Amino acid sequence: MSSLGEFELIAQYFARAHRPLPTQVVLGIGDDCALLQPTPGMQWAISSDMLVSGRHFFADVDPRTLGHKALAVNLSDLAACGATPVGFTLALSLPEANAQWLHDFSQGLFALADAHSCPLVGGDTTQGPLNICITVFGEIPPGQALLRSGAQAGDDIWVSGTLGDAALALHCLWGRDALPAPDLARARQRLEQPSPRVALGQALRGVAHAAADVSDGLLGDLGHILKASKVGADLMAADAMNLIASSAYSTSANGLFDPQSNRTAAVLEYVLSGGDDYELVFTAAPAEREAIAAAGTKSNTRVTRVGTVTSAPGVRVLWPDGSQALGKWASFDHFKAVATPGS
Repeated sequence: MSSLGEFELIAQYFARAHRPLPTQVVLGIGDDCALLQPTPGMQWAISSDMLVSGRHFFADVDPRTLGHKALAVNLSDLAACGATPVGFTLALSLPEANAQWLHDFSQGLFALADAHSCPLVGGDTTQGPLNICITVFGEIPPGQALLRSGAQAGDDIWVSGTLGDAALALHCLWGRDALPAPDLARARQRLEQPSPRVALGQALRGVAHAAADVSDGLLGDLGHILKASKVGADLMAADAMNLIASSAYSTSANGLFDPQSNRTAAVLEYVLSGGDDYELVFTAAPAEREAIAAAGTKSNTRVTRVGTVTSAPGVRVLWPDGSQALGKWASFDHFKAVATPGS
């Protein structure tokens, strides 16, 4: 058991007095409150996420990758809103003050924070079950936030990056699927070190009508957009299946468009309901296709059109011949899920 106290822990691993702060951060770590001042004419964008050992990550996860993911899931919310990161707070419950764990965790955390100019401005630490709660602050011009409620019938539906590999990795770690070691390593990186699409979110301001980050599965998070916008969607199953990157499940490598194939069903499950991808799903008018492509190029992010917003409610997953793909896909629900990373 370490003899390191709470304030020594903060000073050694989380206080970074030598780092310059953004102009919006008037006062950071060291007082009872941080003081933030938004850029004149801007609005705050604020989001909180909690990661709990055994529910959101394996207990033996590499602390460096855990530090990355803890902040990445919050930055992904800012990306979905189109906001620019300003700073974040960290509330950390630890079973013990393990020096090596704290060093690696803070290194992973701050590497991503520095990449997005998003400093730690405050928080709290205590002893208890491993639990990480981050609140992130961003800013955005009034009226330019990407919301869930703006989708319109006729909009294209787009997805950034790839989907399904994080869920595939999780199923392999549970022993429910299998991949060759190199493929599993790449898929596990998608699970444990997601890339928040902050630059893409900012590039989509004034272009996309609605957006959400894909944390609990494409169908579930797209569903939030559709419900808020009072619309429905037709998803193209073949295009959705092409979103998975793992070579063992690649449609281009395996020709998985047979609706009766078990591997087709597996790909659709991973892509449509897998979760933990932290990509963006967004809608935009067909006239904006060139602008969407330019936003993807500018942010160095793949963007794929996977469907259409409809006036008819509900979501239909369609094959190229117009027939409906049949399946029971359900996105992750914290209070309904039985299996967890620690189970």
